[in-house]
Amino acid sequence: MISIFTILAIFVAYLGLYRLASFSAERRTKEIGIRKVLGASAYQITLITSKEYLKWIIFGNIIAWPTAYFFINKWLQNFAYRINISWLIFIIAFISVIFIAFISVSYQSIKAANKNPADSLRYE
Repeated sequence: MISIFTILAIFVAYLGLYRLASFSAERRTKEIGIRKVLGASAYQITLITSKEYLKWIIFGNIIAWPTAYFFINKWLQNFAYRINISWLIFIIAFISVIFIAFISVSYQSIKAANKNPADSLRYE
């Protein structure tokens, strides 16, 4: 039951991140169009948009790791058969979050970069 709700929570978080990336790409359509006209490739546009999300993911992990480690250790002290928490779990979680975020952000930025820049700059 916990596994099902964990997968459901990860899926809902992914959908939120996907929509946020979609909104960000839609909001920055003119900027992406100008960069495209000036010669930027889809790869460069993807890197520019991914850096913004990467900063927030790193910042969130810096705050979450010590907090989660502290509360998990406090909670586990109440059990007779206690296990030790490995930092490998936090690193795996960080890598998976980076992977999921990069996929959703890169899909939206590549989709925006492949549009015709004349369409986004038409009304300027």
